[in-house]
Amino acid sequence: MEERYEKRYSEQLSRNMGHAVFGYAGKLCLAFGPQNGHLWDFRNFGMVSIMQPWIDAGKIRLICVDSIDEESWSDEGGDGRHRAEMQEKWFWYVIEELLPEYLDIEHGEKAMVTGCSMGGLHSANFFFRRPDLFDTMISLSGVFDATYFFGSYMDDIVYNNSPLNFLPNMPDDHPWLDMYRQSNIIFCCGQGAWEDKMREDSTALDRILTEKNVPHWADFWGYDVNHDWPWWQKQLPYFLEHIMGPA
Repeated sequence: MEERYEKRYSEQLSRNMGHAVFGYAGKLCLAFGPQNGHLWDFRNFGMVSIMQPWIDAGKIRLICVDSIDEESWSDEGGDGRHRAEMQEKWFWYVIEELLPEYLDIEHGEKAMVTGCSMGGLHSANFFFRRPDLFDTMISLSGVFDATYFFGSYMDDIVYNNSPLNFLPNMPDDHPWLDMYRQSNIIFCCGQGAWEDKMREDSTALDRILTEKNVPHWADFWGYDVNHDWPWWQKQLPYFLEHIMGPA
């Protein structure tokens, strides 16, 4: 499996940002790790190995993205506006600086997003905010309500990074809705340890998308399924085979 590490200076974040690339061809897939996770998490916790059959077959080219969660979502004692602005700068770093390097946006090519835990929220944010760039989402054990991290603080940026806030208010004639309807939308969580909030948010997202007539797959696994890597290692290939076919 082809693997390489890349580092670029980000104008949005005023720093060097790294990412890992696995594979040589196929559908571009951005992957995000859990809260405060970094670009090697997917490799170090076995997720890249799980995806390797599709990568080696040239069906998926995987980009593992570094995060700055410590400066945004996780900085609970920090200034709310600054935290929100850091998240937004990181969002636009991915959209405007990282993604165009690998995606043929000019010719309408779209990417896939996946992630677990906080990475599940990142996946949902990128997909629901930019369905013009993403047509597939596999969110594992994600929270979709930004107030879980920001508490009572709310502003325009937090709102725009909180799918459970902005999706219900999306007008019925919004062009994003038709794009959602032509996409693969999958979100999954267990019903075991540490999955209570994820189950609550997935239930809410399921209801909202149903009300908006957006096809999707909300999958709730058993009461023995907890919030941890061994289950995400089982879930991701299950959904990949559904979308991409056998490796």
